[in-house]
Amino acid sequence: MASSGCRINPSASAPASPVSASCWDVARDEVIVACGPTPGDPRIELLRLAKHPHDITPCHLTIATWDAFTPHEDGAPDAVRSMHYFSDTLTTCILMAGGDIVTVTEDEEGMAGDAHVEIVGTLSPSIAAARWSPDEELLVIATGDAKVVFMSRSFDVITEVGLSEDDLKLSKHVSVGWGKKETQFQGRGAKAKALRDPTIPEKVDEGTLSSNDDRRCTISWRGDGAYVAVNYLQDGVRRVIRVFNRDGELDSVSEPVDGLEGSLSWRPEGNLIAGIQRLSDRVDVAFFERNGLRHGQFTLRAPVSAPDVVGDIALEWNSDSTVLAVILKDRVQLWTMGNYHWYLKQEILCGAASGRPLFSWHAEKPLLLAAATSDKIRVDEYALVIARGPTSAPYDHGAVAIIDGHTVKFTPFRTNNAPPPMAMCELEVESPVIDVAFATDCSAMAVLHQVGVSYYALETKGPRLCPPRLVSTAKFEKVVSQQYEEPLLQIGFSGAGEVQVLHMADDLELLRHDFSSTMEPNRWLKTDASSVATITTPSSPSIEGVVAQHISGRLSCIAAGEHEAMAVQFPALLPWASFVTFDGEFLAFGMSRNGHLYANSRQLAKNCTSFLVTENHLIFTTSNHFVKFVHLVAEQDLDVPQDDPEKDERCRSIERGGRLVTAIPTKMSLVLQMPRGNLETIYPRAMVLAGIRRFIEQKDYGSAFATCRTQRVDMNILFDHRPEQFLENVGLFLEQVKDPANIDLFLSTLKEEDVTQTMYRDTKTSAQQPLDFKAAAKPGKINTICEAILQKLQTQRKANLQNIITAHVCKYPPALDDGLLVVAELMQEEEALAERAVEHICFLADVNKLYDHALGLYNLDLTLLVAQQSQRDPREYLPFIQELHRMAPLKRQFTIDDKLEHWEKALDHLKALNNFDDVQAYVVKHNLYQHALSIYRHEEQHHRAITSSFAAHLKSTSHFKEAGLAYESLGAYPDATDCYLKSGATCWRECLYAAQQQTPPLTPAKLAEIATSLADALREAKDYASAATIHIDYLTSLDTALTLLCKGYLFADALRLAALHNRPDLLPTTIDTGLADALSSSTDFLADCKAQLKAQVPRIAELRLKAREDPLAFYEGENPFNARNPNISGAADIPDDISIAASSRLSTSASLFTRYTGKAGSVGTVGSNVSRATSKNRKREEKKRARGRKGTVYEEEYLVNSVRRLVERVVAAKAEVERLVFGLARRGMQERARAVEELMSAVVEDSLSVSHWPLVER
Repeated sequence: MASSGCRINPSASAPASPVSASCWDVARDEVIVACGPTPGDPRIELLRLAKHPHDITPCHLTIATWDAFTPHEDGAPDAVRSMHYFSDTLTTCILMAGGDIVTVTEDEEGMAGDAHVEIVGTLSPSIAAARWSPDEELLVIATGDAKVVFMSRSFDVITEVGLSEDDLKLSKHVSVGWGKKETQFQGRGAKAKALRDPTIPEKVDEGTLSSNDDRRCTISWRGDGAYVAVNYLQDGVRRVIRVFNRDGELDSVSEPVDGLEGSLSWRPEGNLIAGIQRLSDRVDVAFFERNGLRHGQFTLRAPVSAPDVVGDIALEWNSDSTVLAVILKDRVQLWTMGNYHWYLKQEILCGAASGRPLFSWHAEKPLLLAAATSDKIRVDEYALVIARGPTSAPYDHGAVAIIDGHTVKFTPFRTNNAPPPMAMCELEVESPVIDVAFATDCSAMAVLHQVGVSYYALETKGPRLCPPRLVSTAKFEKVVSQQYEEPLLQIGFSGAGEVQVLHMADDLELLRHDFSSTMEPNRWLKTDASSVATITTPSSPSIEGVVAQHISGRLSCIAAGEHEAMAVQFPALLPWASFVTFDGEFLAFGMSRNGHLYANSRQLAKNCTSFLVTENHLIFTTSNHFVKFVHLVAEQDLDVPQDDPEKDERCRSIERGGRLVTAIPTKMSLVLQMPRGNLETIYPRAMVLAGIRRFIEQKDYGSAFATCRTQRVDMNILFDHRPEQFLENVGLFLEQVKDPANIDLFLSTLKEEDVTQTMYRDTKTSAQQPLDFKAAAKPGKINTICEAILQKLQTQRKANLQNIITAHVCKYPPALDDGLLVVAELMQEEEALAERAVEHICFLADVNKLYDHALGLYNLDLTLLVAQQSQRDPREYLPFIQELHRMAPLKRQFTIDDKLEHWEKALDHLKALNNFDDVQAYVVKHNLYQHALSIYRHEEQHHRAITSSFAAHLKSTSHFKEAGLAYESLGAYPDATDCYLKSGATCWRECLYAAQQQTPPLTPAKLAEIATSLADALREAKDYASAATIHIDYLTSLDTALTLLCKGYLFADALRLAALHNRPDLLPTTIDTGLADALSSSTDFLADCKAQLKAQVPRIAELRLKAREDPLAFYEGENPFNARNPNISGAADIPDDISIAASSRLSTSASLFTRYTGKAGSVGTVGSNVSRATSKNRKREEKKRARGRKGTVYEEEYLVNSVRRLVERVVAAKAEVERLVFGLARRGMQERARAVEELMSAVVEDSLSVSHWPLVER
């Protein structure tokens, strides 16, 4: 992984006094600098380097100036041991070597020079080292008399600990030899004398002092502030690292290490303490655990031209533990670790000063640093980025370059997936690498290093990318001092062979060199770039030039020395950016340091950790451990998927902390790097499906099929993506797939479903549309494909025999008969081929079903061939087949169909044998009446016999209406009358007709008995009109008929019949009595409805008012303390010992908002016991809901449903009341008619007033 610098602030001129200390103002992101004192000038000047957010040039403001006390008798000036800035109190704390503790407090307005300087105390005899804790609450000071003092923020001494030799007895470290040769299995041939005790090291370090030791003391805190390490020279003989806790108690001491020096830095994560070990032939960064034991090391790389820079070394971890800064004499090296290998990512030249630079990391921004020498300060902010090649086909070779000092590790992941720290090849350059860039067509790679730019040609050999070939190196021809003063920042391609380099001289400049031209090899052209912060090689070849991002987020394209402003911009400076064109529209994607992902100025995500852009997708990872795909469309149409990897192909889960390395759309793969440094190559479903669709559209069915098989994609997509195209190119599909086994595999996976509408929906066009399974169903799809393939395969039948049989068997339903017929034809042509064919069809289908189907074809030879492939016992099927051979053809066919339970076909064969008695018995046995009636429809005698049997069967099975119809068709009216009478009141007309058709005729008494029975049944069924008809027509009982009509509110018919039969005497006796009874019944019903409405409607309104005013009390119960009523005194007197925190058990129960929803997912998530309790509670709640007891939450639902049922009854009774009113009016009862009409109107009006309420359904 390459690391390129993002230059924020340049070098700034400092005052005449040399810089003696620096620290960060974390709140403002500004550097606080102390200058002086110097020999002859005891003055200390405290400065602030302030920067404008849209200006790249900082300015320094003087905070305070004071004279430092001179502690030495010879007049040597004091020195600053530690400086720290407290942003909350605007105070700078400075600790001097002479023992003074100085605080400088700025005023809130921040006026220059208006600060309060105070010496809060002095420690004697001197201060050797000091360090504030990460939480700024503790100060640890190492004094000159071998003591460690712990002080509070207010400079009160908490404890004081002496550093004595007795501390070394605290820990007795024992190594058990893990990883040693002696602890590994050697095999049986290993001799005992060759082994040694692994707990005794080969060389025991005694803690010999380094010849280069500067006798300094160093203090470093762990990131959580729980422990602090002190590196102290014990009695001038041995270096010892002591670990103390916050209370000043000694926790551990380090084991003796030869050559250990004074540098010390504790990794904030807490697992490693870094120190320097100087050996005779090298200098190592040695690591210790908290218990003092060694835990690995790596060797520093000193430049060959300046080996003495490793003479004085300091170490500093950044705040997120990802980068270790090694501060040398004139430079700072930034090291990172991946897969247990240490990479030198950057080497920052600071200038040839008298001592090493003063270095400090920002406490909150992990890659923001300040490096100060005596005459200048350099502030840089870096970003860990991937130096990757193009990710768009056909240039997506997966080329990645990793910076490691002078080495560039190059790997094309499309053809070589080498795990780091290994690589396909390693390229050496003459100075430390700063940045790497790739051409947009992956034809070249440019390596920026401190001396110049090395240009490599990337050539392909078939699909493979060859190792880079060095074409030339363009040097900057800078002297050493210029390398210190004019740092190089970034490199990018602006055209074919043309590179641009961003560097700092007097101001930011772009240097341009064209490697494809014949001009001078070291000729560089300059372009002004005063506000440019970063440059990036565009991802699309259509973008000419290099894309520059300015401090404000403005974008411009620089080509041939000319700036062209882009129409879009970022909302702020984004360290990670990628630029593409899609459908002619320029799209800029960028990510901020806090994980905000932008498309132009639109924010897409807030939890992004890495991203890249291909020709079809924006791909990014999130802090929730997902990788997401966004289809490239216009900016306003970009759709970011939800965190739902199970339902959306555009979202996929990845390992925790994974970051994108590169994408290879040609291989449909992504390469990710895990936090440890190892790589993983995955094939996301979104990329795989996009690749398959592309292959299908290109009619490359062979590649599409191979991808589906490799990636386990449902092969129905080969047809469903382009159905018409597939049917037109079935021959091409068969030609490209070739292998018969693969064609069989395709046919066997077909299903009656459009997978492009279900599991493989194109999320670019239908992501927001709901899934419609009915629309996804494709009946007849399987048979269409199989028929199309069979049509192509029939031309070469023998060569495609296997696929032909598979196509028949894979139809829906399986066409087993057609497949067996193919085998039968082969038996006549080539018996060996037929045996192979029957083996294949028996493999595809159930052999027992095939045996039945072969038998159903009446081909006994084929049946025998299939039976031989089954597990059947020959003693079972051979006698049966032999018996069939001896039968006549019709008898054989009947026997086969009867055995296979093909009873209708068997009946056809039995009819052909002309034995009607056997036919009739077979029909009765297997209930084949319908089929028998159809085949004997032209033979009247046999048809009547079968109909008679069918009628008796229907009567025996209680199908009386159908039996009556059958008997009536035969003229058997007595039986028909009996069946119609038993069928019920609905067939009263048919029954009376059949009764009157009997011969001899029925007696009047018998007919009257039948009519009376039917009338009683109709009256019970409340069919009063039909019952009245029977009484008038068959029983001559007019008064009974009129009574029945009045019961059915049919007063108009009753009056008509009374007049027709000239019976006016029945008007006052029968009809008026019926009207009175109906009036009484209707009045009582309407009065009850009105009373119910008056009682229930106000109660419903009252409950709804309570629910609106105080939903908490309504849904959860009473309000015992009146806490929600401010008008009641004592409303605030709520006991303060009532907990509102839900317990772990209660957290699984229903909440206020889910208790009454009935949602199954709202409860029952802890375990099976909760599920059982939930089921029981649900049943209890259902009982409460049904009762609707007053005062419960279900009361309103119960009342609303009750009113709904009442309204339905009123609507149903409206027609009856209307007929009653007409009847009363016609009989001169106007007052009664008016009364019942008004009552009905009142009830209807009350009903309409609540009919618009929402109905509550259970």
